[in-house]
Amino acid sequence: MLKKADSPDVPGRPRGPWWKWKREPLTVDAVVMYAQRGHGKRSSFYSDYTFGLWRTVENRRELVPIGKAYSGFTDEELKFLDKWVRDHTTKRFGPVREVAHGLVLEIAFDAAQYSKRHKSGVALRFPRVSRIRRDKPVEDADTLEAFITAFL
Repeated sequence: MLKKADSPDVPGRPRGPWWKWKREPLTVDAVVMYAQRGHGKRSSFYSDYTFGLWRTVENRRELVPIGKAYSGFTDEELKFLDKWVRDHTTKRFGPVREVAHGLVLEIAFDAAQYSKRHKSGVALRFPRVSRIRRDKPVEDADTLEAFITAFL
């Protein structure tokens, strides 16, 4: 929050002397790994996506999860993503669907941090789908090593 020096501290959301400053979000190209149905009006759509980055272990590439997003896409994009998940499901774990590694999403986020929760060791703050990267092959999605170098 940016405020004029002579502006009083008052409750609520004053306008004029106060201005909320937001940075441009950071982005990463990640691969969809899992999907779940949403809640409320999205309960019949697969709208919650776990995504990951490539990591090299013993000369073998594997995907490791770095986060989950369930916002940022339009209704049309939601329909596309839901159909894609249904057409590419490889395994089911209760409500979770594992999908073939075939779709890249550009994920916008506010910050990254180290995490013990994710196998990758990192997590994103406020991730959301920025766009669907139909133009990008899965093999060209970002790597965990490059992500750590750039954002941590």
